[in-house]
Amino acid sequence: MVTYGDGVADVDISKLADFHKSHGKLATVTTVRPIPRFGMLDVDNSGRVREFVEKPEVDGWASAGYMILNRPIFDYLGRDECVLEQEPLQRLAAEGQLMAYRHGGFFFTMDTYREYKYLNELWDNGEAPWNVWE
Repeated sequence: MVTYGDGVADVDISKLADFHKSHGKLATVTTVRPIPRFGMLDVDNSGRVREFVEKPEVDGWASAGYMILNRPIFDYLGRDECVLEQEPLQRLAAEGQLMAYRHGGFFFTMDTYREYKYLNELWDNGEAPWNVWE
């Protein structure tokens, strides 16, 4: 089991592990629908806005950074400068050895001070959805 450590989620680890065991591939990455931060505009060449959508749902899945990797993953890592999200995971995907566990629950990253404050407010107010052990 691997996680990046910069995000929190209410991923059911038992279900993630069961999914990983069920497919027999080398790796499983937990995926989430990305949370858009901005309103999106469809703008023509003249600058006229054809459409404005406030924080639309993105069509696609993002890595939540919770992964289960079987031991042969070490054969994919290579040199010291190896970046897991680049060659190893891309190669696993190309070889059909990477599966996605779709998580529909809470997921939030803490990459900025604003996110730090928000997550700490949730915790301090007893509203932290990732606190599944109490």
